[in-house]
Amino acid sequence: SSQLDAAQLRSLAHISPTMKLAVALALLPAAAAFVGPAASAAPATKVCETKADMEVLAKQLNPAVGFWDPLGCLNFDFWQLGQEGTIGYLRHAEIKHGRVAMAGFLGYLVQSTDFVSGPHNNLPFRGYEPGLTPPEQWDAIPLIGKVQIVTFVGMLESYGELLETPYTKGGKP
Repeated sequence: SSQLDAAQLRSLAHISPTMKLAVALALLPAAAAFVGPAASAAPATKVCETKADMEVLAKQLNPAVGFWDPLGCLNFDFWQLGQEGTIGYLRHAEIKHGRVAMAGFLGYLVQSTDFVSGPHNNLPFRGYEPGLTPPEQWDAIPLIGKVQIVTFVGMLESYGELLETPYTKGGKP
């Protein structure tokens, strides 16, 4: 048995250190499966705040600019939600619009590839023409298709209002 082990070691001696490192790195993700999830820390920023809290927070996080609300949106009372509800609504809208902007940018990049804008065996929709830019692709979609897209986005928008704890009352966006 010890001779077999020594023979096995001699057969591994010719493997380069780079190959050994590559194998070790390839096996590393499998080891992560046996580690429990880390406990998530509570967010440092409060969910519901007043305008005064926002002014203090802005000065702490960005002393060069400080508090900046040129339209005075924090003075408004959206749908009689109160100041904290309005702040929750504006925060949720900012997060949501940022996500939509990121998805739109990635969608624009994907639509610009030859795989999407090039020729297809089966046309994705009536009126499809290969080689169009993303804005031209949108213009080529039939009206009923555009209505379906806008309706779906509206349904997603309404979903947040149906949650048990809406974002205007401190729920997660």
